Amino acid sequence: MSKGDYQVGFGKPPKHAQFKPGKSGNPRGRPRGVKNLSTDIEEELNCKIAVTEGGTTTETTKQRAMIKSLFAKALKGDTRAATVLINLILGLEQTRIANDAVEALAPDDLAILEDFKQRILKDAQDQETQQ
Repeated sequence: MSKGDYQVGFGKPPKHAQFKPGKSGNPRGRPRGVKNLSTDIEEELNCKIAVTEGGTTTETTKQRAMIKSLFAKALKGDTRAATVLINLILGLEQTRIANDAVEALAPDDLAILEDFKQRILKDAQDQETQQ
């Protein structure tokens, strides 16, 4: 195929419509340094606040204060707070169970992974010696 035989098609736009080097395809996209929602929430939950409990003031994270508040409401009989707590606890347990299942590999699986690792290392050493 020569230079004049460039095929236009899926994933191959015409040359005049392709992005020029150094020019972004999304010039008004997300600016640098802008955080996503997850990061903002995590930072806000980790901020410290003063909490008075039992007559003493202590400094704790907002996350911890929210959990203490939920427990206090649930213990006073607030069914919504109790439901939220139960759902949180169940979610944590499911995550813990899933992590335990991933971490606990059978001996056969470990042997397969070890064999694969050895083959990869051998291939890397062979390529180094060829160069």
